[in-house]
Amino acid sequence: MGKIYYTMTEITDYGPFITKLVLPMGANVKAESVKPACFHVYVERKDKKGEILMLPRSWTDLEHKEPSKGNGAITDAYPSSIDGERQEEGEFVTLEMKYGPDVPLSASIAPIGMMNEYIISHYRITQVADIPSEGENLSGFVFDLCAGNSTKQAEKFLQGISSYAEEPLNYGYFVPQTGNGKRPLIIWLHGGGEGGTDPAIAYTGNKVVNLAGDDIQAKFGGAFVLVPQAKTFWLDDGSGQYGRTGKSKYVKALKALIDEFIANNDTSIDMSRIYIGGCSNGGFMTMRMLLDYPHFFAAAYPVCEALYDEVIRDEDIEAIKHLPIWFTHSKDDTIVKPEETVVPTYERLMRAGAGNVHFSYFEQVVDLHGLFTNEHGEPYTYHGHFSWIYALNDDCRLDYDGKPVMVEGKEVSLMEWLAEQKMA
Repeated sequence: MGKIYYTMTEITDYGPFITKLVLPMGANVKAESVKPACFHVYVERKDKKGEILMLPRSWTDLEHKEPSKGNGAITDAYPSSIDGERQEEGEFVTLEMKYGPDVPLSASIAPIGMMNEYIISHYRITQVADIPSEGENLSGFVFDLCAGNSTKQAEKFLQGISSYAEEPLNYGYFVPQTGNGKRPLIIWLHGGGEGGTDPAIAYTGNKVVNLAGDDIQAKFGGAFVLVPQAKTFWLDDGSGQYGRTGKSKYVKALKALIDEFIANNDTSIDMSRIYIGGCSNGGFMTMRMLLDYPHFFAAAYPVCEALYDEVIRDEDIEAIKHLPIWFTHSKDDTIVKPEETVVPTYERLMRAGAGNVHFSYFEQVVDLHGLFTNEHGEPYTYHGHFSWIYALNDDCRLDYDGKPVMVEGKEVSLMEWLAEQKMA
């Protein structure tokens, strides 16, 4: 029988990845003795039945599938604490693994059918070179029993289910740890791949945890975060198919969940500062909720929103033109084409006299924070649909005309602007 190991998962702009493997060595080792070449890593990604998954080669090549197994690349190795923190010496060794958009074996989730799901990553870490310890050499260890995973960014989120009898919805939520008095509520509606029955997917499938991070929380003076999950997808009009009707069977269920969450926290949530946003399917649902409840939300931040402009009536535009809205989209989005959705809708709102509507319209979606690079070492260019990366990193600052968005003479980011919005 092999030895145990621990995994550590990081939620990135491209979703959750296993970035570290922590190995209990059973003896003290020093930094100069631990090298990546001391270990070999092999991984098999499996379903809940223990079968190796057959998965697409990439997000953009869904037709060709292959067994999800292979060797992992170690980028660093060092003595550590059990939490993976680097130390000069210790009884644990942490292996930092190569991960990212071009390393699918490192991903913690996989597209099972139409939905992303957390999968089982079974590692076998083999020690292939001796490591000197106090009075002995450590040799030939095999680590193949996972004793647990840590995803620190998600640990601050709790989970619940609404009591709406007709369509109870799962959700994740965050309770602010800073600020005083009543705090705002930020709602995030997930994309098409994050529906299902595991609410953790809704806030970890993309970097939604940033809304609960210190930087964004500070801009709001502390804020509740609510992340509902549809069982299928928000665009489901009852047919179970993607279509262009502009309807959703989840409208009443979602509003009931929001109302229930507010009621459960009525002494702590500021009803004049309820903000709603989301990406793709969630951007669609954001617009749908604005149209159906135009006087409930203080502001909205739809991202690559998928409500076709053709189903929005002129009276709908009149009904929401008073609302503060900040759209985000990329011109090269081939999944939700902006010329069929956000561009005409934004332009109609502006012609109708909307006074506080903005639109960050990017040429493409590029890594701005040094997380991922391409084979030439240049910032990684994501699929054009992934403009939620800009929104969740609070990188949106420019309006449709290319000029900065201003509030009281000061340039603001999306989240800074959102925090300023309040119902009269």
